[in-house]
Amino acid sequence: MKKFLEEFKAFAMRGNVMDLAVGVIVGGAFSAITNSLINDIINPILGMFAGDGTALVESLAFSLPGGGELMLGSFINAILNFIVMAFVVFCLVKALNKLSRKKEEAPPAPPAPSKEEQLLAEIRDLLKSKQ
Repeated sequence: MKKFLEEFKAFAMRGNVMDLAVGVIVGGAFSAITNSLINDIINPILGMFAGDGTALVESLAFSLPGGGELMLGSFINAILNFIVMAFVVFCLVKALNKLSRKKEEAPPAPPAPSKEEQLLAEIRDLLKSKQ
């Protein structure tokens, strides 16, 4: 049991797991921001087109014959949240890729020839000059 706990501790303390935990926490906070954007800004703007001042997506609920309701507005809300979240993540990834791209560097200069190569070049040049 002790070895199992040690393995779990090693797993949990690896960088990837910690990064994932931070990502989930930040993602949850970011989700609250996008929910507010959708519910407090986008829905009222869409509500202007509904005519009665209520948010269009919230008013899309249909009663079903069995007594339940089909909450189409909530589904549209989730789609809008996803689109906003996906767009922001796309922009973040694009910006990070742009920052992490290394500038195209000129190819490094070839290394200086070794003494052996210099001697061979001199011998070659001498043989060429004798012909």
